[in-house]
Amino acid sequence: MESSVLAFATDLLDEGPDTFFGNLTDRAGVGGVTLASVYHEARDVFPHNPHRVVRHLEPGAAYFRPDPAAWRGRRLAPAPSTAIGDRDPFAEAADEARRRGLKLHAWTVFCHNDRLGFVHPDCAPANAFGDRHLTELCPANPEVRAYALTLVAELARYGADAVRAESLHFHGLRHGHHHERYFEELGPVTEALLGVCFCPHCRAAATAAGVPAEEVSGAVRTEVRRRLADESAATEPADLTALADGAFAAYVDASAATVTSLAAELSEQARRHGMRLSFMDGGGPGKGWLSGIDLPALAKAADGIETLGYARTPEAVREKIAAFALHGVRPQDLAVILRPMSSDCDGPENLAAKITVLRELGVPEVEFYHYGLMRLSSLDRIGAALSG
Repeated sequence: MESSVLAFATDLLDEGPDTFFGNLTDRAGVGGVTLASVYHEARDVFPHNPHRVVRHLEPGAAYFRPDPAAWRGRRLAPAPSTAIGDRDPFAEAADEARRRGLKLHAWTVFCHNDRLGFVHPDCAPANAFGDRHLTELCPANPEVRAYALTLVAELARYGADAVRAESLHFHGLRHGHHHERYFEELGPVTEALLGVCFCPHCRAAATAAGVPAEEVSGAVRTEVRRRLADESAATEPADLTALADGAFAAYVDASAATVTSLAAELSEQARRHGMRLSFMDGGGPGKGWLSGIDLPALAKAADGIETLGYARTPEAVREKIAAFALHGVRPQDLAVILRPMSSDCDGPENLAAKITVLRELGVPEVEFYHYGLMRLSSLDRIGAALSG
């Protein structure tokens, strides 16, 4: 079983390569590092960082050096984080990983990009009222798709073994924007409907698939307005598949085809450059329909699915993997992320039991979240669990 730890480039820069890679090999005992290449805005606590305890990550920043020629004439282009200064942490990580015989995975956030969404709102998703969700990029937009393809080619320059594709899909309304506020109870149906993209590109894709996109958009607006106006209606259950005489379900299916085709294009791009691309699915089976996530189709389009195995017990991890099998995704097509921290794990025996479950089921890759966000004792826990 392959193993890796997810990390930020700032972990490498703040600790230095000897300490950073020494902890990965000598304490955690893993065979690779999964380093963030483009990441979304965040504020995190770093228990063992030698320079700071709290760090803000910039919106949509890149942690490698883009080739200017690759992005010439493009509106959507990655901007290096100010935290890296004049350095190229991806180049440093690639050199050090090769020297130590470790694999390097490029952990890349594609469509959750506050910086690009705010600067280019026409590339952001739009709800049925035309309001743009500026913290995201729309996967149906041709400029967004070109941006993603070029990003994969750029990462190949560093000799990465794989691209871990996070946020390669649509997002719902409630996605953690700073000071995101809903003072009235919206209810799950209203939130779901406000998260569906009706930008011109998504409407065109649905229309090309034979879906009456304008009719669906009108039905969504009517239903949302009804629920916003009436407090008792806000929490009413609803069969969304029946909305607009079933056309809403077909519209969402067209969105899923958009996501699947983008994953297929990026996977082909990665293979041309000698890399693999895995689709990172944060929600799990049965939870991604409104985000355009069709797991069986994505398992075929990409080189695998990476999912969160966050759970307190080995039995719960087994149930998560079993749920994928029920949705047509084999354990052999999965990479699973575990958290060795106290939120999920009470010791190396617990973590080792979870790894044993993954091995028994035939899962080929396990990753651990997250180098900078865990205590050093959690890195030791990984090493003990893998060696045990």
